[in-house]
Amino acid sequence: MDSDRVKGKAKETEGEIQQTWGEAKDKARDSWEDVKDKVEDVGDEAEDRGDERDEEYAEQTGSR
Repeated sequence: MDSDRVKGKAKETEGEIQQTWGEAKDKARDSWEDVKDKVEDVGDEAEDRGDERDEEYAEQTGSR
C-alpha cells in the first residue's frame, strides 16, 4: 500500500512540474512577444519622427 502511495505522489509531483514548466514557457513566450511589440513601436515612432523632420525641412526649404 505504501508503494502505491509513493507512486501516486511521484505522479502528482511530475504533473505539478509539467504544469509549472508549461506556465514558465508561456510566460517566456508572452515576454518575448511584449519585447517584439515594444521594439516595433519604437521603430514606428522613429520612422514617424523622421517623416515629420522631412516634411519640416521641405516646408522650410520650399522643396516640395
